Amino acid sequence: MQHDEVIWQVIRHKHCSFMSKISTGIFCRNPYNVTGICNRSSCPLANSRYATIRDHDGVFYLYMKTIERAHKPNDLWERVKLPRNYEKALELIGKHLMYWPKLLVHKIKQRLTKMTQMRIRMRKLALKTREKIMTTPRKEKKREARREEKAEKAAILDKAIEKELLARLENGIYDGIYNLPFNKFLQTLDTDELQAEDENEEEYEVEYVEGNFEIEEEDDIEDLGMKDYHIGNDELADDVEEEENAIEEKRVRSKSKSAHEKSEKDEFGKKLKKRPRIHVEVEHEEGGERQKVSS
Repeated sequence: MQHDEVIWQVIRHKHCSFMSKISTGIFCRNPYNVTGICNRSSCPLANSRYATIRDHDGVFYLYMKTIERAHKPNDLWERVKLPRNYEKALELIGKHLMYWPKLLVHKIKQRLTKMTQMRIRMRKLALKTREKIMTTPRKEKKREARREEKAEKAAILDKAIEKELLARLENGIYDGIYNLPFNKFLQTLDTDELQAEDENEEEYEVEYVEGNFEIEEEDDIEDLGMKDYHIGNDELADDVEEEENAIEEKRVRSKSKSAHEKSEKDEFGKKLKKRPRIHVEVEHEEGGERQKVSS
């Protein structure tokens, strides 16, 4: 069975984990303590009948403990939510603690007043804009300084390269700046790869080319076997007939050309035959004789 005086003697004079002794006095760190002072009337452990007020995210709750629930630690405290209105909260506290000790009820109401004032002050401070002072580690400062130095050096180098390229462009070293689209760049890469693959392949390929020769006689046509070549397809027969007509026209043109050249040669020979001879007289001074030279 729980005995409050024995518990108080043990935790007061021997050891209590919530006790905090400082130069101004002895205080209690237990969150259920009403006043925060370590004494017999305010200790939540040494009083079997006890009540307090706690704050949960801006909402106040009234906690009550009785001796009837001492054997059930999970249900030891009874909690009642208090309204936001201060006067209504005081009325609710007086209703639930009607038959409790007056000193404890007075302390609970004082705690409610302090917590309400604190909540009002916090709201006012939240509305004001205040400077927030933050500290940075020394290692982080050094790291940032090194990164800034490296970035400055890289920026200076990039600017120098850009100036040099612009100067070369102005001097006419480059024909111009060519900005190729990315798709065309990829296409050129693909073509280069295909060309490299074609070069690596073996060159044992069969090719068919068109023959650039002229058939001048009928014997060559017979050798090709164009006359004896019969095809059942009408389109192929038409193609063969067109080729034969083209060959015949070439043969006629060649014959007419050869006849024309032959006639020109005969005319030139006749002109040479009809040309008169030239007689040249040479006179020698010593003999006084004249010699005729024909050419």
